[in-house]
Amino acid sequence: VQLQASGGGLVEAGGSLRLSCAASGRAFSLYDMGWFRQAPGKEREFVAANSWSGISTEYTDSVKGRFTISRDNAKKTVYLQMNNLKPEDTAVYYCAAALGGRLRVSDSEYDYWGQGTQVTVSS
Repeated sequence: VQLQASGGGLVEAGGSLRLSCAASGRAFSLYDMGWFRQAPGKEREFVAANSWSGISTEYTDSVKGRFTISRDNAKKTVYLQMNNLKPEDTAVYYCAAALGGRLRVSDSEYDYWGQGTQVTVSS
C-alpha cells in the first residue's frame, strides 16, 4: 500500500481544513487507517484512527469534537476534517495504514506511511 497525503495549508485559528490520504494498491478496505502529527521539536503523536469498515473511530482527547476521520473505500481514500483549528494543531500530518484487527494509537503498529502534509494555524 502506498499513501499520498494532501490538503494541508495555512489557516487562521478557528478555520477548517480537510486532509485527504489516497491509497494505491490492493485491499485498501482491509486496512485500518490512522492520522498522526508531528510538531517541531516534538514526538509524533496519534490524532485519529478509523477501522477498515469505517464503523469504529478513535481520537486523541485534544481533537475530540473538532476533528472527524472518515473513509471512502471505493475511492481508497481516508479523510481528516479539521474544524475550529488552533495554533497548537500546527504540525506535519501523516496518514498511516495497518492491517485490520483493532484500532491502534501507537505509530509503531502501523505498516505503511504517507509522506506528510504541513498544517499551519496562525493565531
